[in-house]
Amino acid sequence: MHTNNNKYEAVIGLEVHAQLLTETKAFCGCSTKFGNSPNSNVCPVCLGHPGVLPVLNQKVVEFTVLMGLATNCRINNHSVFARKNYFYPDLPKGYQISQYEEPICENGHIEVTKLDKSIKKIRIKRIHMEEDAGKSIHDQNKYTLVDVNRCGVPLIEIVTEPDINTPDEAYQYLSKIKQIVQYLEICDGNMEEGSLRCDANVSVRLKGETSLGVKTEIKNMNSFKNVERALNYEIQRQIELIEDGEKIVQQTLLWNADLNEAFPMRSKEEAHDYRYFPDPDLLPVVVNEEWINKISVFIPELPEAKYKRFISQYSLPEYDAEILTQQKAIADYFEKVCQDTIDYKSASNWIMTEILGYLNEHKIEIDEFPVTAENLGKLINLISKGTISSKIAKEVFSIMIETNQNPEVIVKEKNLIQISDEGELLKIVENILSKNQNQVEEYLSGKDKVFGFFVGQIMKETKGKANPQLVNQLLKTELKKFRK
Repeated sequence: MHTNNNKYEAVIGLEVHAQLLTETKAFCGCSTKFGNSPNSNVCPVCLGHPGVLPVLNQKVVEFTVLMGLATNCRINNHSVFARKNYFYPDLPKGYQISQYEEPICENGHIEVTKLDKSIKKIRIKRIHMEEDAGKSIHDQNKYTLVDVNRCGVPLIEIVTEPDINTPDEAYQYLSKIKQIVQYLEICDGNMEEGSLRCDANVSVRLKGETSLGVKTEIKNMNSFKNVERALNYEIQRQIELIEDGEKIVQQTLLWNADLNEAFPMRSKEEAHDYRYFPDPDLLPVVVNEEWINKISVFIPELPEAKYKRFISQYSLPEYDAEILTQQKAIADYFEKVCQDTIDYKSASNWIMTEILGYLNEHKIEIDEFPVTAENLGKLINLISKGTISSKIAKEVFSIMIETNQNPEVIVKEKNLIQISDEGELLKIVENILSKNQNQVEEYLSGKDKVFGFFVGQIMKETKGKANPQLVNQLLKTELKKFRK
């Protein structure tokens, strides 16, 4: 059925959970390492045995304050832990330690670029600390299996105001949040492993309306693309219901990426009342100005500032600056290359095409890439000086990946230095033309494509070492002589 989507607008709020990169859990000394054997990273504290006392991990507070500062939040000097009570097999305590009425960070915002290139401010209502629950595994056995390693792993929950109106804005917002947590080095941002998770609240209303429609919540989206798809699906579903005169039911939906559909999990009417109350075992968290100032020293240059600097300092196009600053490690690698070459645009091109292509293909990170930034800088200089051609540079680059050798050594050892001696090249050009008289005739009769044939023959003769600019120049001069 076709519906008029232009009559409606969506109202979207996002809740993002980011798992913090601390070595130990939020309230005990157990390891937070992902991938350890099931139910091995546990102790009486994170399992909630009677009589145990949680002790807050200081790093959790510091990482949360860092995120608050990076997203323009107010850091509350006084915040309180609460117990969120519900029963679920992967929650052995029967409650989750979270923050409710008094979170640690409030009233922040970040800016995103919309499809029409305008800037939109998305307000962040709160960022609070909490512990993660365990994991129920439904697909390995006829029984549901429970792994409680994740119980007690520290999280921050970042909650927006309902300021997002399109799936693309949601995608841009999530990309920004992921970028910021990675730049701060407080979360690895891996959605597939569950260290960054997102739930979305969605409603639709007629454009111009100010009251909110009935909202649904979508869970189980494990990539930014899936968030975008799920939102598109749910917005369309709600519009169709309204157009058909049906009611939207407030419920929680689970996204199924294989079927590209969302299915009801439970209706909110039956949902739990979590009966929050202050945790009697934990003192309020007091963060004074002195501590905030000490933490703020650890804020690195953030993506937005780095993006602007790359454009001004390295004269890069906006597109290049955006790609290079998406990950801090890639931005750092680029700047290291620029310590060894002043051809910044070439450095950008090599990273964006050759290196990022290699990283994607081999599913590795830049810190595992075999070519050092210094060696890439040297390779770019060899091209800039005309010592080797761009074509030969690709060959040298492949050898560098295999051996991690200095490109200058490779070029010398393999005798790959570009032939830029005019006299030497002229002899080769004359020889090729005299051997291919038919093609010369074709060229003179107006078949310009034959020019490429001559270039190919010269490159073959010189094993790709001829200076391409000089070859073109000499060829044109020699072919002109035949016209006379």
